[in-house]
Amino acid sequence: MNSKQQIFFAFLVLLCVIHGTYAGPVAYAVCQTACNLGWVSCYASAGLVAGTVTGGLGAPLAAIACNVAQGVCMAACVGLLTAPTP
Repeated sequence: MNSKQQIFFAFLVLLCVIHGTYAGPVAYAVCQTACNLGWVSCYASAGLVAGTVTGGLGAPLAAIACNVAQGVCMAACVGLLTAPTP
């Protein structure tokens, strides 16, 4: 399959998955946005600028803690994607 076919197939699968929900994807997007806002705030409180710290051995511990917290937050949002929210 070429890339256009793969994108079209992924779109069809996504369409089939969200067909039975009302506002689950919207709630998921709002949750993801809240996680990202928390991540930026966490970086700012540590005196860092979001998006400028690369991972690795030289990364500040505060940045790693913020990244872990963001990952946990985003994982908690997954259930909202398929939850019907009238």
